[in-house]
Amino acid sequence: MSETVGFVGLGNMGGPMSARLVRAGFRVNGFDPAADARDALTEAGGTAVPKLAGAVAGAATVVLMLPNSDIVSATVRDEGFVAGPGTVVVDMSSSEPLRTRELAAELKERGVTLLDAPVSGGVTRARAGTLTIMTGGDPTDLARVSPVLSAMGTTTRAGDVGSGHAVKALNNLLSATHLLVTSEAMLAGEKFGLDPEVMLEIFNRSSGRSGSTENKWPDFILPGTFDSGFGLRLMLKDMGIAVGLAEQVGTPDPLGRAATELWARAAEVLEAGADHTEIVNWLRKDQTR
Repeated sequence: MSETVGFVGLGNMGGPMSARLVRAGFRVNGFDPAADARDALTEAGGTAVPKLAGAVAGAATVVLMLPNSDIVSATVRDEGFVAGPGTVVVDMSSSEPLRTRELAAELKERGVTLLDAPVSGGVTRARAGTLTIMTGGDPTDLARVSPVLSAMGTTTRAGDVGSGHAVKALNNLLSATHLLVTSEAMLAGEKFGLDPEVMLEIFNRSSGRSGSTENKWPDFILPGTFDSGFGLRLMLKDMGIAVGLAEQVGTPDPLGRAATELWARAAEVLEAGADHTEIVNWLRKDQTR
C-alpha cells in the first residue's frame, strides 16, 4: 500500500491516529503547528511538514483532526490548503453538522469532496486502532476512503454528509450526562460508606452500567490520573453542538440543556487544560450547592 494521506492536526487524537496509518502502510504527510506533535509523527515513521501545503499537496485523501468547526473552516479556506479536484477531505473533528454541510457544498465547487468521520474511543483506542468512526457522506465516496478509515477503527455510516458529526455530538451529550450523574451517585455512595470498587462492580452487572462505570471511573478517576486525553472543554463544546441541534430541529432537550449548563459551570472553575473526567473534582468541591 503506497497511497499518500495528508493529515492535519497531530494532537492527542490525531497523533496516534496518524501513526496507525503509517503502520498500515500509508505514506503520511502530517502538519501541526506544534513542533513536538510533528516530531512524534516523524518518530512513528511518517513525514512531518512545517506548512499546511506540504500535507495537502499530492494527497488523494486529506484527514482533518482539529478542535472545532471554526478551525476546520479556516484550514480549508487557507491559501495553503491546495487540495485539487478529486481530493477527498475527511473531517474527523467534532464539528457542527450544519456547518459541515455548508462547507461540503463550498468545496464541491472546487471539485473536492468533503466527508465527515468523527470518532469515539479516546486516546487508548486511537493507539490501538479500534476507534468507533461515525461517517457521513455518499456511500461511493466513503468506499474510496474505507481503507484509510479501517486502519483507525470500525466505521458505521450514519447518513449523508454532516450525519457523522450530528451523531457524534449526540453521543457525547449522552456520555457527559452519564458521567455527571455517575459521579454524583459514586460520591453519594462513598459518603455513605460504600466501597467505590464494589459499587462499580455492582453497577456494571446492573441496569446502571455505562461507559462511565465500565471505563472512566475505574480507568481514570479511581486511580486519580484524569488522563483520558479528552478535554473537559472539548466535551462541553460537543454538548453545545448537540443541544443546539435539538433546538434547530425542534425537539425537547431539558435534561441535555441542564447537563450542559452544569458542565459549563465546571469549566468556569477547573483549569483550562482539565480532562473531562475531572468533572468529579468540581463535584467534590461542592460547587453545585
